[in-house]
Amino acid sequence: MVRKIFSILMGILLCFSIASCGIAKKDITRAEEQKMQNEALQKPLEKPKEKISNTVNNAVYTNTENLDNTLYSWGLRVLPNHQTPEITPLAMELIKKYDAVFVGDTTKKVVYLTFDEGYENGYTPKILDILKENNVKAAFFVTGPYVKEQADLVKRMVEEGHIVGNHTVNHPSLPTLSDEKVKEEITKLGDMFEELTGKKMKYFRPPKGEYSERTLYLTKSLGYRTVFWSLAMADWQPLPGGPEESYNTVMKRLHPGAVILLHAVSKDNALALDRIIKSIKAEGYEFKTLDDIP
Repeated sequence: MVRKIFSILMGILLCFSIASCGIAKKDITRAEEQKMQNEALQKPLEKPKEKISNTVNNAVYTNTENLDNTLYSWGLRVLPNHQTPEITPLAMELIKKYDAVFVGDTTKKVVYLTFDEGYENGYTPKILDILKENNVKAAFFVTGPYVKEQADLVKRMVEEGHIVGNHTVNHPSLPTLSDEKVKEEITKLGDMFEELTGKKMKYFRPPKGEYSERTLYLTKSLGYRTVFWSLAMADWQPLPGGPEESYNTVMKRLHPGAVILLHAVSKDNALALDRIIKSIKAEGYEFKTLDDIP
């Protein structure tokens, strides 16, 4: 208990939350939006997430009742001079215990490029073109509607050698669901993908970056490796600085072993991607895939 309290206190000091997706309020100015984004990306969390009961809709978990279901939002502390970002001791403990990933090989100048695909915004074909032109393989984490509505793009990802990962059917916060619902969200999407491509998924990214020890256990029990990230920005919405902000953020936070998360719905990312890739290579980095992470 003392160790857990210490870990949470450390989280207050070290973490800031970068959620996997979000919606900007429409009644704020661009200057206010930029200020909010900067604060979200640079300031530590003010308090830890609340502990969630193991009872959902009056159904008590049976298989994982002894596992902690405290909801955490994936967060990290950005460090200067291209150092590996810091995460809390508790987050690191769970990463190791459940064989999850947030960085790759931090001893070498390698990076791992990943995209989240909640829905198609018209930019993925261009992103795939740029990846092909630069001979870079990436991972795309897709949802149920994406597999159903963008079957041709999903098949193109596979055909061009990219990894397609599981982002659940409906993009819910998994710690708020029962064991059965968590399994359904993950396995149903895996089945949809296998029916479409004949291949199995093996990597998973938690929707909204929200997780608990219970959901990490369930994910691993289903044969998936959970993939978080070490470099991201609030790019699910238009960036105040446009493509230049996308480029500058990636290059400023670049570090050995970086697992880069970009949202493919972002026009800014699509416009900056070719320059990002070429500049990363010019810095002496090599692009690897999630399969290369031990």
